[in-house]
Amino acid sequence: MLMPSKAAIARLRAYKPPPFPTWDRLPVSRRAAVLVLLFADRKGQLRVVITMRAASLRSFSGHAAFPGGKADSLTETPYQIARREAWEEIGLPMDDSKIPKPFRIEPLCSLPCSLAKTELAVRPCVAFLHADDAPSKPPTMVDESMIPRLDAKEVAAVFSGPLHNFLKATDQQVQGETLPNGDWYDGRWTEWHGKSWRIHNFWVPINNQRVTKPKTRDGGQAALADELEEDEVQRFLVWGLTGRMLVDTARIAYGEEPEFEHNKHYGDEEIIAMLESQGRLPDKKRREIGQEAVKEEVKDAKI
Repeated sequence: MLMPSKAAIARLRAYKPPPFPTWDRLPVSRRAAVLVLLFADRKGQLRVVITMRAASLRSFSGHAAFPGGKADSLTETPYQIARREAWEEIGLPMDDSKIPKPFRIEPLCSLPCSLAKTELAVRPCVAFLHADDAPSKPPTMVDESMIPRLDAKEVAAVFSGPLHNFLKATDQQVQGETLPNGDWYDGRWTEWHGKSWRIHNFWVPINNQRVTKPKTRDGGQAALADELEEDEVQRFLVWGLTGRMLVDTARIAYGEEPEFEHNKHYGDEEIIAMLESQGRLPDKKRREIGQEAVKEEVKDAKI
């Protein structure tokens, strides 16, 4: 792994988010978490695992997102939520002992909570996927050996983006790779609960990587995967809350500010605390019409 990547991991490992007591007062139906899973590619650069949501999901279908979703109980930690959802969505084992050797996952830090459109407090949990090879062996490439083993069980595709590029206004050219046509970034400002909120749009190239598709070729996510293949998509759009979280993660990791306009603070904890104090984040009762309805409601919480 390159020195800048090692330094980025060290910064994330050392990062401590400010206290956020509001989380402990939120009902379970308002708590959510996502897994920001990093790994080093064959060139030693950090990349981040992203999913493309299935067409069958009613909310934000066809959008890029991190693995994640709602809490199941008040005792579940954000990291436990994120790991459980990563297992359900992309087949990443919850039990570290079941992760194939030589891979292991190290939790690095959590970031300040963000507010989803569905008015959930979402905690990003950053982790690093190590490949612990013996010194005498050639390095095992995560993107070649581990990522293809994942099963896009509840999403249309699993892909990755270059973490450092989420601080840049244009594509970063990699030697020996060609970039598809199109821009990397644009953005705009909007109002969000009376605050200025920057919307980031990133068009992530996927032509130089292996995109993991569902192993079971039926249902909504497989249909969307087929559509993606038919359209010969060269870039996936990553935007909204996921885009904001990527910018925040990259800022902390590299100790740099983006080349484009952005919110100076991390997350939306001020807004969440305000809404909670005003009684605007009450418990959301799940519909009692069967497991499928409950599962669909949980999927509506995806970012």
